[in-house]
Amino acid sequence: MADPARARKLAVRIRQIVSAAIESQIKDPRLGMVTVTDARVTSDLREATVFYTVYGDETQIADSARALTSATGVLRSTVGRQTGIKFVPTLTFVADIVPDTARELEEALERARHADAELARAREGASYAGEADPYRKPAEDDEDDDLDEAVVDAPDGSGAADDQGEDAAVETRSAL
Repeated sequence: MADPARARKLAVRIRQIVSAAIESQIKDPRLGMVTVTDARVTSDLREATVFYTVYGDETQIADSARALTSATGVLRSTVGRQTGIKFVPTLTFVADIVPDTARELEEALERARHADAELARAREGASYAGEADPYRKPAEDDEDDDLDEAVVDAPDGSGAADDQGEDAAVETRSAL
């Protein structure tokens, strides 16, 4: 097992070497506009996976994949010469799906923005169903108003109406 930091450094170096070699050494007409996006090396430094993207349609992607597969030996020997390590890892080329995934996410976000805009337009002239204040008021507020009126309207001015009003208010509060 190699040090993980050494594996990362080797992966970065392989990515640089392979991208430069594809640009300068590989003269295959099937090879399109290839961009090396990433390289990963196993922890034992025996295998390297090189991720790439191709600008173009499906036929150009397939042709570039065949060209990279046929140029694997040349690229591996170039990596061996430039790194100087004892055992050169085998190279495997894998088409990178990250740009496709990013494009799909962008499209999904655009659809969500469009749906939000439609909802905002539909919401502009809308009003809530029902009353403006949908919460129920406690019933005791109405009874307290009636009791206050009874105290003010007591004909003899005695406190009898006040005592009954307080008792009635206490009874309704305790009933809750």
